[in-house]
Amino acid sequence: MSLPLIDIRAWRQFTMVAEELHFGRAAQRLHITQPPLTQAIANLERQLGVRLFDRNKRSVQLTAAGAALLPQAQDLVARALAMPEQARAAASGEVGLLRLAFVSTVGFGGLPQWVRTFRAMNPGVRLELTEATGDVQLQLLREGRIDAGIVLHAHDEPAPPGMARQMIGQEPLWLALPQQHPLTGEGPLRFAQVCREPLVLFPRAILPAIHDGLQACYAAAGHALNVAQEAIQMQTIVNLVSAELGVAWVPQSVSQLQRAGVVYRELQETPGTPALPACETSVLWATSHDTPVLQRWLQVVQESEAPLGGAELELGGPRGGPNLLEP
Repeated sequence: MSLPLIDIRAWRQFTMVAEELHFGRAAQRLHITQPPLTQAIANLERQLGVRLFDRNKRSVQLTAAGAALLPQAQDLVARALAMPEQARAAASGEVGLLRLAFVSTVGFGGLPQWVRTFRAMNPGVRLELTEATGDVQLQLLREGRIDAGIVLHAHDEPAPPGMARQMIGQEPLWLALPQQHPLTGEGPLRFAQVCREPLVLFPRAILPAIHDGLQACYAAAGHALNVAQEAIQMQTIVNLVSAELGVAWVPQSVSQLQRAGVVYRELQETPGTPALPACETSVLWATSHDTPVLQRWLQVVQESEAPLGGAELELGGPRGGPNLLEP
């Protein structure tokens, strides 16, 4: 047999009488007269099938059943009274959860400052961070497993269908070379000097537009990409350059990742030389999932003066790894 669903008002009336142990004072706190309160408690006892109070003309006392129910009823009433404010806070983004994925390059730049600022301004929001490459982030967004991602892509590359994007910044590609390489010396570095060098390169699936842009530059110079080794994470690419497996095109912000045996150099553009693709970092989210909490994150990033290349944040992890910062 199913038990009756009891209105929250009845539990509030019960807690008032239990706290006062006096129907008259409880009625005053509830801003009602005593007879309706007495009738309401009698109805509650009838619905429960137990007596909650022992009462006579001189005193009111809780029964064992009433004493057992009181803590739960007080908690229920307190949570019910807090719900309107909680709803308002959630609607404004003051409380909630933000699941954010990011590419490793922003760990060398603005991410630490954005996280600190966001947490200071939004203490009621739990922030979950996951390092993942752009292709993995796109899949997570489509599956609704993250709220937004910080992605790297080619400048002016259109956002994927169903996605919105807010640009954070732009940066050029620099060349990472083994320290003993002849091109680490003085003087301008030109594309013709490097287009025959073996490359440590990210797979096309990770950054397709940037990969295709590089391929077009090499083709315009009469060469094909000489890929000696592929690697997913920028940290791994730089480490492989240190191991002298080849040179690597990396976003300028990666130059903050100082590794023994690696030198970073900027390419000098010359007339007639194809321009390397420029990198752009953006916040990406599904247009169907634009939440108040996400808007607060976008505001922090937009108003921040943190550059893409800044203090390094050491975050290892797989291509689509677990949460790497504690909330």
